[in-house]
Amino acid sequence: MSIVNNSTAAKLAAGLIGLAMAFSFVGATSAQAQTVEDLTAQINALLETIAQLQADLAVLSGGGSTSAVCPYTWTVNLTNGSTGADVLNLQKFLNSDSATQVAASGVGSSGNETDFFGSLTRGGVTKFQDKYATEVLTPVGLSAGTGYFGPSTRAHINSLCTTSAPSGDGDGDGDVVSGTGMTVLAGVQPANTLAPQSAARVPFTTFSVTAGSDGDVVMDSVTVERTGLANDSAFAGIVLLDGSGVQLGTAKVLNSSHQVKVGEAVTIPSGQTRNFTIAGNMATDLTARAGEVASLSVIGINTSATVSGSLPITGAAHTINASLVLGTAAATLSSFDPNTSSTKEIGVTAYKFSGVKIDAGSSEKIRIQSIKWNQTGSVSGLDLGNVVVVADGVEFPTTLSADGNFYTTVFPGGLLIDKGFSKDIYIKADIVGSNSAGRTAVFDIDESTDIFVTGELYGYGITVTQSQNGVASDSASQFTSGTPFFDGSLVTISAGTATSIGKSNSVPAQNIAVNVPSQVLGGFETDFKGEAVTVQTMIFEIASTTGTGTGLLTNVTLVDESGAVVSGPFDAVRSGSNQTVTF
Repeated sequence: MSIVNNSTAAKLAAGLIGLAMAFSFVGATSAQAQTVEDLTAQINALLETIAQLQADLAVLSGGGSTSAVCPYTWTVNLTNGSTGADVLNLQKFLNSDSATQVAASGVGSSGNETDFFGSLTRGGVTKFQDKYATEVLTPVGLSAGTGYFGPSTRAHINSLCTTSAPSGDGDGDGDVVSGTGMTVLAGVQPANTLAPQSAARVPFTTFSVTAGSDGDVVMDSVTVERTGLANDSAFAGIVLLDGSGVQLGTAKVLNSSHQVKVGEAVTIPSGQTRNFTIAGNMATDLTARAGEVASLSVIGINTSATVSGSLPITGAAHTINASLVLGTAAATLSSFDPNTSSTKEIGVTAYKFSGVKIDAGSSEKIRIQSIKWNQTGSVSGLDLGNVVVVADGVEFPTTLSADGNFYTTVFPGGLLIDKGFSKDIYIKADIVGSNSAGRTAVFDIDESTDIFVTGELYGYGITVTQSQNGVASDSASQFTSGTPFFDGSLVTISAGTATSIGKSNSVPAQNIAVNVPSQVLGGFETDFKGEAVTVQTMIFEIASTTGTGTGLLTNVTLVDESGAVVSGPFDAVRSGSNQTVTF
């Protein structure tokens, strides 16, 4: 804590007393003012003096703009579509400096910060990066701000912040607390705004879960209830997002009790905190629901641990909107998709299983933030290796869900698509499992919102559309009118195979001289695929009309294409009219 010395405090007190006296003089003499303009000018001058004295007091007391948003530490990357306390505190930090402010007025401005990362937040981050170009951009080889809140930017902002918060203050920023089971607390809630039709992952309610110091805890799912003056049909689905904006589990619809369980099993390490957001995928046509106000309340945490905290937790009350025109993202089949069922052997590498192409409409530029594939075949996660998603020739890693079914890729900074342009995205992997023979692999996309796309103009999530009306089958890749949104082609995994052995053209026919060592007799080729193969015995017959005893050939060796000896040497043995060499 900063300590103000007595003389400074006395001066400030004297200044404030003087201001109070000045106000009394204004009151006493206001009747004598020549004009209303004169009186207004005097009042404005006094208000400016008060503001300056308050600013001086904040500085002398160790305050200032940074103290309003610190202590805080950012530990995850943020980009378009990210939500939660990290985004809210980032906006507050940026607004503490006029050179980096998110907005001068309205949504995102000082006092009106939200927990949604859209185009305004990205603009503030860009200004911050440009201001601190040497510290932020040079380490990553950039000359201008990108707006992506990545490692270099995080490190520099954290260096400007004080991180001496008391532990366990409940703000969901990763404090270490003691206790048993888990503690659930409300986060900083999104500002009340619009929920437009076809918008994806609109943030409604944020909360944090802290594991006690006695061990890790598992949160299986979250029970959510629709509240407010709205109809359930306004929502196409409800989803749970983690602190990085990654969707956990699949989107679920509300039941007749206006409730739904969302999410998947999440392990929270002992003494640590994780932030979550309940978001809504809005219906494509909200004309009949326009003007209704909806909220999503967290009413239960489904876990075997003891839960403490205050439930329900209710976040923003968003107004349903049917008039705001968002950008569009249309999905078609990727040129990289195999689009046919196939059989592949164990050992095949970099096989392209499924792919989609995303086209941007004419309303606004779009940005692909993440994509989630559902592997619905019978292979396990151990049967596939090097599973990556490829876009623009760049490979992006995948994260496998706890149940071993969902492969999620988050694109750092998003994949920007200009109006009228498109991007091909596909998933590939190696087939590695030794016990995967006879199993199948199919990479589907369950819901349209599993391809998370945001618009550059308004910052809302955009629901991806498609024009096909297929029915899920194993014969080819296609978009369906139901679930899954995209049905990938079936791949059957086969055991190892070997093609027939044939003559090698690299070893020409030639005459054999007498008593000359290491002569090449001939060559053959074969192709083993899939599983590793061990050759136990190979027997070669040499047709010959002469020779007795051990035959004509001695010290016969088997070598590979590099000349290394694989087996031998052995002498040929006469067998009837022929001679044989056994390796």
